[in-house]
Amino acid sequence: MNKIGFIFSSLLVLLAILSSTLFIVDQRQFGVVFALGEIKKVIVEPGLNFKLPPPFQNVSYIDKRLLTLDTTDNEPMLTAEKQRVVIDWYVRWRISEPTEYIRNVGTNEAAGASQLNRVVRNAFQEEINKRTVKELLSLKREDLMADVKREVLDKVRGVKPWGIDVVDVRITRVDYVEAITDSVYRRMEAERKRVANELRSTGAAEGEKIRADADRQREVTVANAYRDAQKIKGEGDATAAGVYAESFGRDPQFAQFYRSLDAYRASFNNKSDVLVLDPSTTEFFKSMRGNPAVSAAPAKR
Repeated sequence: MNKIGFIFSSLLVLLAILSSTLFIVDQRQFGVVFALGEIKKVIVEPGLNFKLPPPFQNVSYIDKRLLTLDTTDNEPMLTAEKQRVVIDWYVRWRISEPTEYIRNVGTNEAAGASQLNRVVRNAFQEEINKRTVKELLSLKREDLMADVKREVLDKVRGVKPWGIDVVDVRITRVDYVEAITDSVYRRMEAERKRVANELRSTGAAEGEKIRADADRQREVTVANAYRDAQKIKGEGDATAAGVYAESFGRDPQFAQFYRSLDAYRASFNNKSDVLVLDPSTTEFFKSMRGNPAVSAAPAKR
């Protein structure tokens, strides 16, 4: 029984030692084998690999994919005209030589990102100092990013290469510092309000002008209509008077009788009207006192 246990324990130890000598390198990584802190080999191709068991050899992995470094601070930078601006940027980079990277930068991606952030920021500060705000916002921004990329590559490929490759450098935002931005917004708001008030005043003046013209046209139209109506009425009255005169001239007695009837009709129009007259003496009832047959006789033609 003890012999079986010993064999089983030995097999477990052998399996543990064997497993410590095997490692897998992913296609997204570099495998770096260390022997007592010294780089022995760098494995680029993915697959199963062998090494000595710890502590004789150890393995670490470094990402070989394209990495993105975003700006981590919003410290203002000075332009050529001494304006304080804040920029946001990002860098696309990758580790191309893991041996140089480990010797001159560090054993993980964070170390490279930290140092690269400092180099990129210094390059941006140097290039922005040479340019105005207008140039930063115009098509010359492309030249700025190209110059920054060139300076960063010169730095990482210097006397002690970092073993990295900078693929692209991009600016995502250029803005004034908060104090200047608030002042600019206030000026823009004041300018917009001024323009709005000017437009309102112009609109009000145009409205008054239109209303005054409409009132004038209305008065002219009403006056012309009244003039035409009075003219037509006068012509009608003249025509009616002529007709009456011609008709009454043919039979004056009938004309007098007809006018008396109009007077009676106007006097007795309302039932509540009261007339206190002496029919025997007043001329008002003369037609009623006359011969009805004669008074009402039709005119002879």
